[in-house]
Amino acid sequence: LLQWFLRIEVIRDRKKRLAWLSQSEYINKLANLVFKKDGPSPEIPMKQKELLPNSGKATHSSINLYQRRIGSITYAATITRLDIAFATSRLSRFNQNPSDEHLEAAEHLIRYLLGTKTYALQLGGEDTLDTWSDASFGDNTIDRRSSQAYVMKLFGGVVGWRANKQDTVTTSTTEAELLSLAQAAKEALFVSRLLTELGVTLDNPQLNMWCDNQQTIRLVNADIAKLQTKLRHVDIHNHWLREAASRQQIRVDYTPTKSMLADGLTKALPADGFRRFREQVKLVDIADQLQARKAKELTEEDFEL
Repeated sequence: LLQWFLRIEVIRDRKKRLAWLSQSEYINKLANLVFKKDGPSPEIPMKQKELLPNSGKATHSSINLYQRRIGSITYAATITRLDIAFATSRLSRFNQNPSDEHLEAAEHLIRYLLGTKTYALQLGGEDTLDTWSDASFGDNTIDRRSSQAYVMKLFGGVVGWRANKQDTVTTSTTEAELLSLAQAAKEALFVSRLLTELGVTLDNPQLNMWCDNQQTIRLVNADIAKLQTKLRHVDIHNHWLREAASRQQIRVDYTPTKSMLADGLTKALPADGFRRFREQVKLVDIADQLQARKAKELTEEDFEL
C-alpha cells in the first residue's frame, strides 16, 4: 500500500473513493532550512503589488539565500500546491539579482505554506478530462507580456497545471487568450494520448476546454471567423485550434471568470477570491486525517515494542 513517494504523503478514503496528496512534512522541513519560523501566517501567498526588478546589485549571500528559498518552494508548487504556482513563477524571475523586497516576498510565501501545510490535493470524482485556460493581458509592466495558465482535471482531481509568461507581446486580450488556449489544448491532447496508451478510456473522447473570453471562443467555434492580427504565430495558433475543434478533438465552452479554475494562476487574487480558487481546485485541509494516521503509526510502534 503506497503511503509515501518522493516526499509526498498519500492519504485514502476508500469508502468515499477519494485520495489526497500531502506535502506537509516537506513544508515543515523546508521552513526549518530557509527561515526562522516567527511571525504570523498570511492568508494569501503573494501580495497584489507587482514586484519589479532590483535597481541595485544583490550580494552573493542574498542571491544564495533567495535561490534556496525559491528552489525549495518550486518543488511544492509543481507537485501538489498549485495555489502557490503563480507566486512561485513570479518570484523565480528574480533569481539572479533579488532585492530585499523579493526576499521578503519569498519569506511571505513560505509563511503562507507553513500556515497551510495540512492542505492537500484531493483526487477522485467524475469520469472526464477538463481543462481551463486563462490569460491576464499585458499585466507585466516591464515588457507588457501577458501571464497565461491552465488547470487540468482528470476523474475529478487536478492532475496538471502551469503558470507562466507568454513568449511574445500580444496586442489584445483575445490574442493573449488564444495563445493560452493553444498551450492548454496541446497539453490536454498529450494527456489524452497518454491515457489511450495506458488503456484508460474516457466516457467522452472529445476534450472539454473552458475559457472565459467569448470572442476567443467564437474565433475557435464559428463557421466563419477571422482574427485581425499582424502576429503570424497568433494566427497559426488560431487556425490550429479551429482545426482541432472541427475534428472534434476539443470542445471549447464558456465559463464565467468566477468559475475559471485557472484565474488564480494568472494573477495575485485578494483573500476572498483566493479562497474560492483554492476550493475550486480542491485543495482541502486534511489535518484530521494526517493526525489520525500519525496516531495509528504510533500505536503500531508501541504494539511492536
